[in-house]
Amino acid sequence: MSEISKSIQFICTEKGLDQAVVMEAVESALAAAYRKDFGNRQQNIKVKFDPETGDMQAWDVKEVVADIDEAELEQAQKELSKRREEARQGDRELTEDEMQDLVRFNPKTQLMLTPAKAVKADAEVGEILEITLPIPGEFGRMAAQTAKQVIIQKLREAERGVVFDDFKKQEGRIVQGIVQRRDRGGSVIVDLGKIAGLIPVAEQIQREPYRPGSRIRAYVLSVAMGTRGPEILLSRATTKMVEEVFMSEIPEVADGAVVIKGIARDAGNRSKVAVWTADESIDPIGSCIGQRGSRITTIIDELGGEKIDMILYREQPADYIKAALSPAKVSSVELDEANQEAAVHVAADQFSLSIGRGGQNVRLASQLTGWKIKIVQEGGGEEIVSSEETAIPPAVTEEKIEG
Repeated sequence: MSEISKSIQFICTEKGLDQAVVMEAVESALAAAYRKDFGNRQQNIKVKFDPETGDMQAWDVKEVVADIDEAELEQAQKELSKRREEARQGDRELTEDEMQDLVRFNPKTQLMLTPAKAVKADAEVGEILEITLPIPGEFGRMAAQTAKQVIIQKLREAERGVVFDDFKKQEGRIVQGIVQRRDRGGSVIVDLGKIAGLIPVAEQIQREPYRPGSRIRAYVLSVAMGTRGPEILLSRATTKMVEEVFMSEIPEVADGAVVIKGIARDAGNRSKVAVWTADESIDPIGSCIGQRGSRITTIIDELGGEKIDMILYREQPADYIKAALSPAKVSSVELDEANQEAAVHVAADQFSLSIGRGGQNVRLASQLTGWKIKIVQEGGGEEIVSSEETAIPPAVTEEKIEG
């Protein structure tokens, strides 16, 4: 194996790239170097390089097109320039449809039929000609520098593509990284190995410290290719994070025996998770909690101490709403199906518990069930609190609320 082949193999191993990708980068670089020293801008150069011998071949690749009258081509060029200027004044780009009626010719990639026949007597319109080019000698210093820059750029692009493909497969999953720092906008930058991910402020759990150097697990919301490479958007606050943790920690959820019907989350504080199963031999809530709470404890730890209320999903809205307001005990539920509203009656000693601190319990129950909920206190003077209220009466928030 030649030194060049060894170098190419080393790059493939180090960057995790396919050899064909690296060879394409090398040949693109040699084509740029050839154009710099021996060619011209009107050539569409293709190079074939043999890493074992160091030999290279070069061609000018052209598509054969019909002959175009010079005067007609010149007139079309003037019209094209005019239309582009009009589009520029309108602060827009000229569309392909607006150029469709104009005769166009690209001397870099196209060759008219008459000169094409001088190269190949039986050349036809639509044919791709590869015109052999001579290799006059060694490249100069400037051409070598050009080749180096092209290789670096092509390899960087290829490496970004590999990283993008790898992380695109991770979309919708939980990944682990190391907190680097916060940027000026407050987003947390996370080192994921070959690339950094970003947790925007809206996707953070407010009470989490995100200390630089600490390990963190986050849900991959999206992976997109930006101008500077792959952009990984992460979240700690999404309900999908809770769902994914359940999938990874509860075998019955992973295999579909237990189904998560809904999740409502106050990230960092409490989540309500509704589960259901068609298998009568399985206790869906028990499966998620585990023996002596072993499974749910692992999930709570994974979510940074966030409390989890396990809810048994019910088909009947009234029963579902009762379950969703757990741990409060509900006396009765009146449904207004037209407005998707429920009036929930509770005893005086359950009023505060059903609402929750700052209205958290009733808000999460409303999110989980999809119903607007009004808590109505029975006896001792009627009080009503709605899940849609932003402020909870002081008499409610000041009381000691369990859970």
